[in-house]
Amino acid sequence: MKTDDLIDLLAKDAAPQWPFRTLYIAALCCGIVLAGVLFFTTVGLRPNLVQAAENFRFPLKFALMLPLAMGAAGVALALAQPAAGSGVWRWLVVAASALAVGAIASELYVLPSELWMTNLVGHNAAFCLRTIPMLAMGPLLCLLFVLRRGAPTHPGRTGAWAGLAAGAIGATWYAAHCPDDSPLFVAVWYSLGILAMTLAGYAGGRRLLRW
Repeated sequence: MKTDDLIDLLAKDAAPQWPFRTLYIAALCCGIVLAGVLFFTTVGLRPNLVQAAENFRFPLKFALMLPLAMGAAGVALALAQPAAGSGVWRWLVVAASALAVGAIASELYVLPSELWMTNLVGHNAAFCLRTIPMLAMGPLLCLLFVLRRGAPTHPGRTGAWAGLAAGAIGATWYAAHCPDDSPLFVAVWYSLGILAMTLAGYAGGRRLLRW
């Protein structure tokens, strides 16, 4: 090997590597942007957005989905780094779940019982079930791609948390379009869409994140 070739090889080896956490955050942001582009090109904001924002049920959807997305993404990152802890991130997921339970209880308390089923079924259930996974697929692929660079000891579990995060990201975007703001609707149909992505993440993790 020539001296110049050896120097070039050593220089390549010495090139700085992006920290895994940085790559993960970049992939997460990329997934969010992809979902946003798809949202605005296919679904779009609800026409009465300003009026809807005046009712607490509309911002409540984001208060539920955003911490769920952040917490699940943080847990997936921690699982891909065996030495990292995930306690704080798991508490975000618990907090989002507790808020959902409180919102459901409040809705059941203030609504007449004859309206429970009407609010639960809503107007757009089938569209919701299609759209949340559609918006979440880009974030899930981005997360699985970068998680392959980590060292997950439980590939399926790591993928499931990534799928949960992706599903919550898709649900966050969809919430800006969805005309159904009742916590009963969100608890059922958003959860089913997110569950579908969690299962997809589990399957993808088992296949793609093995060492």
